[in-house]
Amino acid sequence: MSLLGAAAMVFATTTEAAAATSGAPCSASARACVDLSTQQAWLIRNGSVSYGPVPVATGKPSAPTAPGTFHVFWKDLHHHSSLFHNAPMPYSVFFNGGDAFHEDSVTVPSNGCVHLSQQAAQTFYNTLHVGDVVQVVR
Repeated sequence: MSLLGAAAMVFATTTEAAAATSGAPCSASARACVDLSTQQAWLIRNGSVSYGPVPVATGKPSAPTAPGTFHVFWKDLHHHSSLFHNAPMPYSVFFNGGDAFHEDSVTVPSNGCVHLSQQAAQTFYNTLHVGDVVQVVR
């Protein structure tokens, strides 16, 4: 391995550790982080938690929220579901197909989305932009 490659690896490891030491279980490259095991979410900026943790409700067993690394691809302030009887999904931030952060009960499992309280949904909506990295971990 070249000296440059070794330096890049140390930098990446140090940067990822910055997010881990800040309390979020995602890498520093993530702008939003969801932990399925603790049902919590964070916003991250420059490797440090900028907001959270906040409680969330993720997918039920029959419609789980998929773990992985995704990108925000669409936002809709007043979205209504085309799949679930025109259900309101305010402050929607879509990151994986039909999965989105949005305002809804944080005590009722979703159909794959990440439910947030009204205040948290507003903050995620106002902070996240198309192209931002979303990481969902177990």
